[in-house]
Amino acid sequence: MKKKPQRTCQGCRTAKNKNELIRVVRTVDGEVKVDLTGKANGRGAYLCRNPECLRKALKAHSLKRALKLEQDIPPEIGERLEREITDGQ
Repeated sequence: MKKKPQRTCQGCRTAKNKNELIRVVRTVDGEVKVDLTGKANGRGAYLCRNPECLRKALKAHSLKRALKLEQDIPPEIGERLEREITDGQ
């Protein structure tokens, strides 16, 4: 039986299967975007499909640290993540 890759949610710090989480990626150009395929090049961070996890990650700046960003997460990325999470439920 093959192991499934595990990743940690930046909001609740719980390890879950990679396919259960949403990936946010910082590209080589420094652009932050939502990666629904999970295969985009760049540094990635993961979030549960739970609005509370998104709020915690943004408030504690853990998403910013995981992506090694100088500035905060752009508001449009936060809004898109919120839409993805609410649509998925």
